[in-house]
Amino acid sequence: MLDNLIIRAEEPADYKNTELMTMRSFYNKYKPAADEHFLIRIIRQSKDYIPEISRIAEYNGHIVGAVYYTKAWIVDGDVTTDVVTFGPLAVEPTMEGNDIGGVLMRETIKLAKEAGYAGIALMGEPNYYPRFGFERGAKYGITDEQGNSFDALMVLPLGNDFSNVKGKLIESKDFEKLEDKERLAEINKEFPKYRAVKVQEGFMQIFEQHLGVVESIEDDTYMVRYWELLIPAKFSQDLDKTPEVGSDVQFLWNHKGESEITKVFKNLLE
Repeated sequence: MLDNLIIRAEEPADYKNTELMTMRSFYNKYKPAADEHFLIRIIRQSKDYIPEISRIAEYNGHIVGAVYYTKAWIVDGDVTTDVVTFGPLAVEPTMEGNDIGGVLMRETIKLAKEAGYAGIALMGEPNYYPRFGFERGAKYGITDEQGNSFDALMVLPLGNDFSNVKGKLIESKDFEKLEDKERLAEINKEFPKYRAVKVQEGFMQIFEQHLGVVESIEDDTYMVRYWELLIPAKFSQDLDKTPEVGSDVQFLWNHKGESEITKVFKNLLE
């Protein structure tokens, strides 16, 4: 954990900086550009928002992380169990590898439990959230609203009687406002314009890997531009194409050792 990392409630003066950090956190990660900064505006205005357990992370006067909680329900016929869900969980991309997301999760899980919520349910990264105690919803007979079960649907029981909870996870209907692309376009005018890209064979759906551009080559080390950082990386011997200056690459960022270029893209579409 970073020394002097402050976890606190968000204040109105933080809104714009938190939105920019959130946009950067998700930019080109799961789709071209991002809409998570729009999502947190929707959440703040929702009657289902729970600011009492939502938190931001501040480091040296800068917002470097945030997580937002909303009400959710697990419905089985006439039986409804009140739970909470969260998202987005955002971390400033240049500060990754410092457990900021982990600190936010541990603190807000504690707050949710102290507030008396039965559990936390979410759709998220199945390779990340189990470290905080989350389990597959299928273990409890919990599905999405359409009755589907998959690894990304997870739950964390907070009460003693969660074994009796089952049914469909219902989230706030306010999330449907995220489909308003015209409103998103208006909001985007308030922020810096970054390069939105799409991998030719599909969207970037990767975890712990990143998209960067080779800025220079020094012997067998490739200096990869990732936001404001230059990250030295080797390239995997399995690659059939050698990176060049200007190449778009996918790389595994090893914060404690040697980073590795794992893919060279032939064409990224604007």
